[in-house]
Order: sequence, then C-alpha cells, then structure tokens
Amino acid sequence: MWPANKKIRVMVVDDSILARTMITKGLSASPQIEVVGACFNAQDARAKIDQLRPDVMTLDVEMPGMNGIDFLKRLLPERPLPVILVSSLNLRVFDALSAGAVDFVRKPEPGRNEAFVAALTQKVISAAGAKVRTRAAGLPMAPAVAGGVLPQLGNKPVLDQMIIGLGASTGGTEATLEVMKRLPADIPGMLIVQHMPTGFKQIYAERLNRLCPMEVREAKTGDEIHRGLALLAPADFQMRVVRVGNKYTVACQPGEKVSGHRPSVDALFFSMAEHVKCPMTGIILTGMGRDGADGLLQMRKNGAYTIGQDKETSVVYGMPMVAYNIGAVQTQGAIEDIAGILMRHLQRL
Repeated sequence: MWPANKKIRVMVVDDSILARTMITKGLSASPQIEVVGACFNAQDARAKIDQLRPDVMTLDVEMPGMNGIDFLKRLLPERPLPVILVSSLNLRVFDALSAGAVDFVRKPEPGRNEAFVAALTQKVISAAGAKVRTRAAGLPMAPAVAGGVLPQLGNKPVLDQMIIGLGASTGGTEATLEVMKRLPADIPGMLIVQHMPTGFKQIYAERLNRLCPMEVREAKTGDEIHRGLALLAPADFQMRVVRVGNKYTVACQPGEKVSGHRPSVDALFFSMAEHVKCPMTGIILTGMGRDGADGLLQMRKNGAYTIGQDKETSVVYGMPMVAYNIGAVQTQGAIEDIAGILMRHLQRL
C-alpha cells in the first residue's frame, strides 16, 4: 500500500508533444501524483531516469528510435520500475506486458480525453509500489513443462461436468498466461474475467489461444461451457453462468458495474456459486481492490475448491489478499505453482 502522505512521482514518456502535455496536465490534477518529468523518447528517458527517480513511468509503445518494448527489456532488469503503457490498439502492447510493464491504457479517441485521464490516473495509483517481475534480456518464456508436452487428464467423466472460474486485474494478463500455459488441452471448461480496456479483449484471447494448449476465445451469449475451452469475458459486459438442464452456457450482457467493474470477477463468481451444481473451482490472481473476493467466498461456501495467488508473486496483492483474509482461499501459491495445485486437485477427483 502506497503511503497516503507521499506523492507518487511520475515520469511521462511519449514522442508526441500533444500527448505529453495532455498526460502531464491530467495526472498533475490528482493530489496523489507529482509529474517529475516528461521525455520525448526512450533515450531521453534513460538519460533522465536516475536524476528524476520516478516511482511510476507512463510509456508510449510505438516511438521512433528505440521502441517501448526494447526500452523495457533493457531498463527493467537494471532498474525495476512500475510502467503503465499508453498505447494505440496494437498487439505489441502484450509483448510489452511480457517484458515487464504492469498495466496499460488505450490512447484516447477524439473527445475522450477526460475518460482517458481518469483511467490512467487510477492505473498509476494502482501501480505505485507494484512488484515488477522481469526475465533477463534475450531469454525466452520458460516452457510449461520439460519437453514442452503436457500430460492429458484423460477420460474422466467427473471432469466433463466441472467448471473453473479465474479472475485477475493489474498484472493479470501475464499471470493468467502463466497459469494456462501449464494446463493440458483437455482441461475442464474455464471462464476468465480480466480487467482490461475496451478494444483489447479479442487480441488478448487470440494471444492466449496461440500460446496455450486449450482453445481460448472471447465469450458470447449462448456459448456452451465444455472441456478444452476457455471463454474470456468481453469488455464492458458482465459474464455469468446459465444452467440449461444438465449443461451450462454463459450470458454476456451489458448492465451495472459490480464491485466497480464491468466485467466483474464477482459477477462471474456469484453466478457460479448460485447456478453451478457440478464440481467447480475458483482462482483469484493479482489485482487492485477486492473484486472477486466475496464471490469466491460464496463459491467456497457452496463447495468449490478455491485457489489464490500469493503475495510474493502478485504484481498487486489486493484482490487475492482480501480473498485470503476473509477465508475465501483454500490454497494459496506462487503463480508458477497454481496450475500444479489445480492439476493435483483435478487428479484427486
């Protein structure tokens, strides 16, 4: 938790003078933030970072010379620092998250500056004090298992009638991948809620589908939950479970925010607690606030097996901390161990 009496020192990096001015002015309006410098490219930022000593940096992904991704790969191993990406709708934002950035916000459309500044301000406040986890420059992502071949769960009828719910926020795009890449192609049906700006969900689903053994796609109303499929809640919709006889589908609908979010982890978890009559598991990962904690507790009360990410590996130990403190988490573990915890549970059924 960031000290209430200490301002968050922010450095803004963007090659556009208009963007730098707008971001600097917008963030400076928050009494919790002090913008200590604005840089026009990666080289300028690297030259000033030791002098300015920012607590958080906002970074444009696409810049002339050294782009934001290469900058992150060089900077973060030397100087771990929470970085919020400010990006256009571009697949490379996920490459930058993989390089160590903790969160991102989409550059505003015309007339949407106010909403953009509000979102960026909240993300900067959330990122202050976040843990930064990086891989050494040039090293590829670690394989899920030795040899790259995941053992299948096989013909086990109880797993045909099981649902796994997973929720995450800040730091969750990479944490979710870390879990799912270690799971087999015949995993029970999964439902995922990840807090994310509008416009990126389909790209994220495609990335998970490419890198993980199971099929992953953005959910739509009426999709049936089944083994080997993971459904990602679409942006700005609440995803809930619907029981249809012995089968389960999802409903993705607009509506009020739940626990401050749309999609909301609580909305999904409460629907699972109410409607799912087969075995179920709930997983809560890194994120600011408490979305998902109360829903996970209700799932556990209704017989679900529940897992939470630990403090040491959470980028922001908010959601999983609250869930743990209220008794919603049955087993807690490092992000690299959560898939193994889940698999051992499934194999015991």
